[in-house]
Amino acid sequence: MNTTDIIEQTIAFVKETLKDAEGGHDWFHIQRVFKNSLLIAKDEPKADPLVVGLGALLHDIADAKFNDGDETVGPTLAQQFLESINVDTTVINHVVKIIENISFKGGNFEQKFKSLELDIVQDADRLDAIGAIGIARCFNYGGFKKRKLYDPEIAPNMQMTKEQYKNSTAPTINHFYEKLLLLKDRMNTESGKKLAEQRHAYMETFLTQFYDEINGRK
Repeated sequence: MNTTDIIEQTIAFVKETLKDAEGGHDWFHIQRVFKNSLLIAKDEPKADPLVVGLGALLHDIADAKFNDGDETVGPTLAQQFLESINVDTTVINHVVKIIENISFKGGNFEQKFKSLELDIVQDADRLDAIGAIGIARCFNYGGFKKRKLYDPEIAPNMQMTKEQYKNSTAPTINHFYEKLLLLKDRMNTESGKKLAEQRHAYMETFLTQFYDEINGRK
């Protein structure tokens, strides 16, 4: 099976699997990450395009947030699917490692694996967590979890462990400080860093407007 067929079958599998997913982690999120991964990969000729494409398409196939915190579901499901369409074992192992290591997890998670392909997909995923799309996804997920929009009595926690981050019930606005505003300086590739600059600035503008409205300022 050629690369195009593998990608097309994977797209069909992801669309079907995520047809009822929460709006910030649905097929359209995957599609954006896939497109941004290919965009970044254009400036990284040493990257394996098949690994990048499959890593992007399958990175959220079963996000632990929606599987009782179980981080093994996604990698296992991805591996089973790729084996079912006879993808090379080396490629499968690489894609599984990308899925296992892509997540932010409070910023205190030590990656056990590094590769250029992971760097690319991780940057693309982080780009979708910031800017206008990132703001929309943030509040969509907060509503999905029935979290407060804002509470001045609950300060952002910048020293959370991985478990504290995973189980946090803090107001949605806190997530900007606990994750979103940190991502610009955690991009891996030069292309990712450049793309993150404008999106980060947009979030800062949003927050200024948000607090002006909260506090009744002109």
